[in-house]
Amino acid sequence: MSGHQKKGAEKLWGGRFATATAASVEAFTASIQYDSRLYRYDIAGSKAHATMLADRGILSGEELDAILRGLSEIEQEIDAGTFEFRRDLEDIHMNIEKSLVERIGPAGAKLHSARSRNDQIALDLKLYLRDQCDIIDSLLANVQKAFVNLARQYLGAVMPGYTHMQRAQPVLVSHHMLAYFEMFGRDRSRLADCRRRMNLSPLGCAAMAGSGLPIDREQVAAALGFDGVTANSMDTAGDRDFAIEFVSCCTLMQLHLSRLSEELVLWSTQEFSFVDIDDAFCTGSSIMPQKKNPDIPELIRGKSGRVVGSLMALITLVKGLPLTYNRDLQEDKEPVFDAVDTVSASLTIMAELLRNLHFRTEMMAEATRYGCMTATDLADYLVVKGVPFREAHGIVGRAVAYCVSQGCELDGLSLEQLRQFSAEIGNDVFAVLGVEGSVNSRISTGGTGLQRVEEAVRRAEQQMGIA
Repeated sequence: MSGHQKKGAEKLWGGRFATATAASVEAFTASIQYDSRLYRYDIAGSKAHATMLADRGILSGEELDAILRGLSEIEQEIDAGTFEFRRDLEDIHMNIEKSLVERIGPAGAKLHSARSRNDQIALDLKLYLRDQCDIIDSLLANVQKAFVNLARQYLGAVMPGYTHMQRAQPVLVSHHMLAYFEMFGRDRSRLADCRRRMNLSPLGCAAMAGSGLPIDREQVAAALGFDGVTANSMDTAGDRDFAIEFVSCCTLMQLHLSRLSEELVLWSTQEFSFVDIDDAFCTGSSIMPQKKNPDIPELIRGKSGRVVGSLMALITLVKGLPLTYNRDLQEDKEPVFDAVDTVSASLTIMAELLRNLHFRTEMMAEATRYGCMTATDLADYLVVKGVPFREAHGIVGRAVAYCVSQGCELDGLSLEQLRQFSAEIGNDVFAVLGVEGSVNSRISTGGTGLQRVEEAVRRAEQQMGIA
């Protein structure tokens, strides 16, 4: 017979078919080349499922022992790299099941009782993503710790704060670092919520309608560390919300990394000269010997497109799918895996970079001396004197315009010059026009005043377990 005329019964599902699948179809539909990374989870699920089937009298004790032994052998061979994955068996489930049947005989064929590849892949993917939530959370924590350490190391150093990429107000470097600490803290919180929602076992929903066998879904769920079981078999078979939510969390992480990378790229330029990125995290030019390029932040910034693309792929994948399972859902795993790999690598190397980052505090402090950055402090000063804020805003605006025309800064004006804009200005004004006075005046909760920032650093150190 030709390649597509062999008996279909050679497939584990081939009883319905008179001819074998065409080689071109096998190549197009196979997923083993990427879903093989789920093998540990597939085997763990199978062991828990087999144990339950035995407890319910569907398998004998001898059959259970053979299944567990065979699955362990398969896992050991995959670990060792000696297991042969076959593309004609399509996916990780059928590769393992076929090998199991070949090893232990008919008992292996009983393992698939009361389950389908539909609930099986949902289980594997949930178990995998649950582990990835824990791994990525630890990577996020490492990044947070790096920010807390930088905040402690540079406590008291000042820098310009920006809006619209224009110098706005002086802030503490530590305050800026703790802004990223909060940002990545939200990422951890979202990831924890995602993990909690996904932690319901889908196994036992079978193809889409549940099982007629006397199974105990709750037993399997408990054995695998789930909080419970999914409530509706039809929803379960076609659900990939948990994968989309996970990649959405990853997308925000990568976007935060990209924003940070953008600042590091800018700050490392000669125009800013705010930071020195360690040579170990930079590269040179093949033609310009003087160059020191911030390639790591640039690559992290660029890789955000990959993660955003993975999210868009998953959203597009499910947008038109009717209930329940459709083969389209095979396309869920590659975007998930790529998002995991990209975010994990980016978080890991960013934490290393931050641990070796050096701030040029003198350059940052120098930058706060220009641009009339204490203008808002002068307006607040006038408000305290009883001037309505909108009027104070106009007064200070005219003072700034005068400084621009004269090529000077607000703290360079004499009292006489300042009083030409408002008679409310007195000798005490100079205490608020200096950078240090400006920073320390921001005493509101969450502000950049030194006392508030010291408190924030201590809270962050306690939260992260930093002595």
